[in-house]
Amino acid sequence: MTVSVESDAATGRGPATRQGRGPAGTRRRRRGLAAWGFALPFTVLFAVFMLVPVVSSLYMAFTDMRGADLKTPFAVNFVGLDNFAAALTDPKFLQAAGNTLYFVGVAMPLTLAIALLLATLLNSGLTWFRSVFRVGFYAPVVTSIVAVAVVWRFLLQPDFGLVNSALGVLGIDGPRWLTDPAWAMPSLIVMATWRNVGYSMVILLAGLQGIPRDLYEASSLDGAGAVRTFRSITVPLLRPTLLFCAVITGIGYLQFFEEPFVMTQGGPLGATNSVAYEIFNQFGFGNYGLSAAMSYVLFVAIVILSFLQFRLLRPKS
Repeated sequence: MTVSVESDAATGRGPATRQGRGPAGTRRRRRGLAAWGFALPFTVLFAVFMLVPVVSSLYMAFTDMRGADLKTPFAVNFVGLDNFAAALTDPKFLQAAGNTLYFVGVAMPLTLAIALLLATLLNSGLTWFRSVFRVGFYAPVVTSIVAVAVVWRFLLQPDFGLVNSALGVLGIDGPRWLTDPAWAMPSLIVMATWRNVGYSMVILLAGLQGIPRDLYEASSLDGAGAVRTFRSITVPLLRPTLLFCAVITGIGYLQFFEEPFVMTQGGPLGATNSVAYEIFNQFGFGNYGLSAAMSYVLFVAIVILSFLQFRLLRPKS
């Protein structure tokens, strides 16, 4: 006991200090309170605008809540999985799901391929103009999607649009881009790719610039061609960046809404109706329970797509 007391006296750390009740413990508590004070505004905003709506929508997905039930939200009937069954058997929702898969299956690989091509070109040359091109390709990303959609709607007008006017000069009779079921979705895919390719290009360009140049020099000395170098060095070292771009692009494209909302209203004949747009329509019709169930079906689709992307593109150890 004497040795312990003398040791505490020599070091200035008594039992109270060791148990967190001394000056050090007080400073630690103050830092903790300060940290919680800084985190409190975000925590409150997250709880009010994110957590509560998510929990409420999950509750609605298992009830028959409609617009008339807003005054008594807890007096609705619990219907279990009926809303999910109704969503998965609704022809309009199934068509919207097919349209969304078509959009994602074509637009996502197209966006990533063009972004990787542009990033590779900018990384291999055009040093003086790299910043200019980077800003030029990224400008559509920061432009309002509604403004972009309105401009593209005028460009694709069948009678006086710039695209068909240019085709007319070449003697080609352009199609009715947004009113023909065969051309409406490809038109939206082209517009979405044009708008989003700049974001992935900038990220991929940063990833390419992080690859050591020594590897390319060694590959060149070994006699490897451009294709072999790209496949053996660029792609493996770029997998984390490709994974990030693929996940972000896939999540965004699965939720595509503004394009059909502004340009086609889901038409013609439902050819551009998306899952997000169908959720919006059902919510507008007052079918809150069904709309919430559809949103969670979309959430599950996002989780599955992200999981598959992680499985396919994760870096190999």
